[in-house]
Amino acid sequence: MTISELKASIERCYAAGPAVIGDAHAMAAFLELRGAIERGEVRAAEPDRAAPTGWRVNGWVKQGILLGFRLGVLEELAGAGLSFVDKNTYPARMFGASDGVRVVPGGSSIRAGAYVARGVVCMPPMYINVGAYVDEGTMVDSHALVGSCAQIGKRVHLSAAAQIGGVLEPVNASPVVIEDDVLVGGNTGVYEGTIVRKGAVLAAGTILTRGTPVFDLASGNVLRASADSPLIVPENAVVVPGARAVTKGNGREWGLSLYAAVIVKYRDEKTDLSATLEDLLR
Repeated sequence: MTISELKASIERCYAAGPAVIGDAHAMAAFLELRGAIERGEVRAAEPDRAAPTGWRVNGWVKQGILLGFRLGVLEELAGAGLSFVDKNTYPARMFGASDGVRVVPGGSSIRAGAYVARGVVCMPPMYINVGAYVDEGTMVDSHALVGSCAQIGKRVHLSAAAQIGGVLEPVNASPVVIEDDVLVGGNTGVYEGTIVRKGAVLAAGTILTRGTPVFDLASGNVLRASADSPLIVPENAVVVPGARAVTKGNGREWGLSLYAAVIVKYRDEKTDLSATLEDLLR
């Protein structure tokens, strides 16, 4: 069926609620959607210049992912000598050499319903959840997580223990987006629909959430999420973890400070040279 026909079918099955359980037509629609996601033909969110943030959420795709959980039943799943119990609609994905995805041995898992492009490198152990989109040339390093519906661009490096949060519900909420050529440092966490524009560098230990203000030393602005927009890190920004003093009450008396994300500069030739190691690792 066409994408528009698939969309209508998914929306109809999702709206049926629990009554859809056991429906063969619903299962067929879900499996077609899951395959389309894995081939990169549909996405939970996609670039859209007309949208205020530059990204459009495809709520019906999220509905289809949730439909898969509704339709699935617990089943014993085996792989690489290990056994698991999960919904049979979301087994682990299997790759062949012809897929062009490098999955290094050692405990990594990519769930069915995730798109992983050619040239992606997966270092163990790491995990990519359903609905995620990981584009060409990206490295997902050890202990890194790509959450459900997260959108990862081309040539991104998710360093060791980086956590890219998933946003599956509500279905119209923006997932976390990491655009092309972003370097995400170790032990960094990006959550709650944050958008990191292309070329940005997030230093090790940076935490970005919807409630995190980002202090831009270069421009003198403080970047925040709003009711209508997620937190957006500008293109080529270099963000480091910092602190800001508590100026009132006991916090001031005790000399306390709170975590703050700080843009110290914007990426330049020197910053790019320091990141050339990333190309050697691929």
